[in-house]
Amino acid sequence: MTAAALDTQPLNAGLLGDDERRHRLAMFGLSVPAMLLVALVLLVPFSWLAWLSLFDASGALSAENYARLLRPAYVNSFVSTLEVAALVTGVCILLGYPVAYLLSQLPKRAAQILLVFVILPFWTSVLVRTYAWLVLLQREGIINTWLKQLGLISESLPLVNNLTGTVIGMVHVMLPFLILPLYASMRAIDPVYLRAAANCGASPAQAFRQVFLPLSAPGLGAGAALTFVLCLGFYLTPALLGGGRVAMWSTQIADAVAKFANWGAASALSVALLVVTGLILWLMKWGVRRLGTSLGER
Repeated sequence: MTAAALDTQPLNAGLLGDDERRHRLAMFGLSVPAMLLVALVLLVPFSWLAWLSLFDASGALSAENYARLLRPAYVNSFVSTLEVAALVTGVCILLGYPVAYLLSQLPKRAAQILLVFVILPFWTSVLVRTYAWLVLLQREGIINTWLKQLGLISESLPLVNNLTGTVIGMVHVMLPFLILPLYASMRAIDPVYLRAAANCGASPAQAFRQVFLPLSAPGLGAGAALTFVLCLGFYLTPALLGGGRVAMWSTQIADAVAKFANWGAASALSVALLVVTGLILWLMKWGVRRLGTSLGER
């Protein structure tokens, strides 16, 4: 290498460093409006709720609202919320994974047409869909009437105003939220990997379990996390199809505001739910990562 080339190396390195710094500053400048928007719609309301939760009904600074969360009624409703969210997420995985897999294996044109039926429920209000399920599942509703006419049952099944109706209605609402990110993840998997596994002697079941399933784990985790988090704060469907018999923390928050006008208690419930949601998301992320790693090693 000549001396001139050696002399120009530090100069070029300095120019590249300046360009990189300018690029980072430009990217930071472009992201400032988005960060301000997030701070406005997320951090400011959360800070306001956290501040309200520190005052009791009389306006005095107190930890009473958080101590209230240890009462059996709140603990039971929180456990019920987690159980319903986990059950709905599990059912959505059982129903949504085969659908997403089928869509990912179809030609792109056919998959796009069938995806319309997946997102079709978004075109209808959640309230309308919930009332539709209420009509279908009630004791003299369409489902019980058909089952009686077919001679499969002699008395009406309790399909509404209980956990069964709540889960059915929530699964119908939440299923697209699992299918869409899972389909995107599956569609991005290169079929060459499966053909390579087959060339190495793997059966279709082995190729799916050891190659396809680990590669689809990030999409599955994203869809499951999104579904689970939305279920934690879901209010309308459990309130209508549960008939007041399915205790959810969202109903506790609504009752604290609507019935008792206790903003401090409602704020404490909201802050606690947000903290627990963040912890659950972190655990789910860690679990999905470990699951993908263990499946890939088998």
